[in-house]
Amino acid sequence: MSKTLIVYYSWSGHTAALANKIRQLTQADTYEIQVPADTFSTDMYETSDIAKAQLATGELPPLSRPLPELARYDLILVGGPVWSGAPATPVLSFLATADTGPAVLAPFYTHAGTAGDYEAAFRQAAGARPLATGLGLSGSSISDSAPQIQQWLDQL
Repeated sequence: MSKTLIVYYSWSGHTAALANKIRQLTQADTYEIQVPADTFSTDMYETSDIAKAQLATGELPPLSRPLPELARYDLILVGGPVWSGAPATPVLSFLATADTGPAVLAPFYTHAGTAGDYEAAFRQAAGARPLATGLGLSGSSISDSAPQIQQWLDQL
């Protein structure tokens, strides 16, 4: 496998669990997207309202950690939760600020029952960057997802 980086944002822990399963199968490097601690609420509905306001104003949250040297990677797996059918705003912040060069991006995401238009929104946010097919899983199915993850990785 090429030099791979797993980049992820996790609000509830589901995406972090999925990223960890992917790391176990790939031994890839990881980078956790973090935003300032006071950016979101611990309440899901309030966080949704904050994210919708960020999207409406175009003021995405700043990343609070420096990015790794992305030019070292051929494949960047970018993960996050589905918020209102789209990538979480910290994932959009990463896509807006990161120079991923020629690396192929492959989205992975967790949802609570429906992914909505996640991959289309991810594709739009990625612009002209090369993309691979994504992997979406329900947060409740992650513990039993190793075969599905491996199948996705094999396709990459």
